[in-house]
Amino acid sequence: MEIIIGLLIIAIGAFCQSSSYVPINRIKEWSWESYWIVQGVFAWLVFPFLGALLAVPAGHSLMEIYAANPTDTLWTMFFGVLWGVGGLTFGLSMRYLGVALGQSVALGTCAGLGTILTPVFTGKTDDLTTPVIVGVVVTLLGIGIIGYAGSLKSAALSEEEKKKAVKDFNFTKGILVALLAGFMSACFSIGLGFGESLCFPESDELYKTLPATLMVTVGGFLTNAVYCFYQNGKNKTWGDYSKTALYGNNLIYCALAGILWYSQFFGLSLGKGFLTSSPALLTFSWCILMSLNVTFSNVWGIILKEWKGCSSKTITVLVIGLLVLIVSSFLPELLK
Repeated sequence: MEIIIGLLIIAIGAFCQSSSYVPINRIKEWSWESYWIVQGVFAWLVFPFLGALLAVPAGHSLMEIYAANPTDTLWTMFFGVLWGVGGLTFGLSMRYLGVALGQSVALGTCAGLGTILTPVFTGKTDDLTTPVIVGVVVTLLGIGIIGYAGSLKSAALSEEEKKKAVKDFNFTKGILVALLAGFMSACFSIGLGFGESLCFPESDELYKTLPATLMVTVGGFLTNAVYCFYQNGKNKTWGDYSKTALYGNNLIYCALAGILWYSQFFGLSLGKGFLTSSPALLTFSWCILMSLNVTFSNVWGIILKEWKGCSSKTITVLVIGLLVLIVSSFLPELLK
């Protein structure tokens, strides 16, 4: 029963993450670089900090954790900086492919590489058991099927129909950007692996990964801040921040996007606390989160009519891919 609860919590976090880009559509008169960094303040600083505090026992502080493990802290933040590159290109993948297909390809790549590379970088290759590897392979198969559905969509729709669903639709450019985004985004999982020591022994099992999560997101914030402020200067959009009349609306939706995005990693931490009886699922938990993110992002893609006008064959292929992803989430437990 605990395993089911853990998977449900991770699924809720994945649903929230897949919904996090919806509030952004309600932001008014701000350029991409302006609203992206503002929502990042909430997503990568404010809410991760509040979450990390839950792992700090009374009478202690977060700085004690980081000061006691300076090397692990720096490595964790370093991989966060690399993950930040993935976050930037991740946004571009959705710009060119839409929410559904963009998240599918990027998160699918991120799921497989994050699960495989984390034990490799942290020297825990014994965690890469046969059930885990089979689960990753099946996850990538599901992503491949969804990618095929995307290629069918690209081939069948006219340029006008593509642009109507996704304004800047470009399949070739989008796929390349999404693959890069997935590769760099996998660094988040590697960062969490290096940050396993960043917790107090007496911390509740449900919150133990949250201090490491904060260090990864701080690193990602630095990357995004440099790029967004550069774009502010290049595009002369510094004036966005002086439009005080928009603050009420824009800050609310940026904060909403931020907390929805952070929910995936808060849910991952809580969910892993219920998966301790299954080492295979603990190792595979990153892949579970990413595959569920893909599943729910495609649900949003359907709601936002990104698949409107596609043939029944394309929709059938899409549904098969989603079903394969759902099954992959349980495979390591079934095969152990």
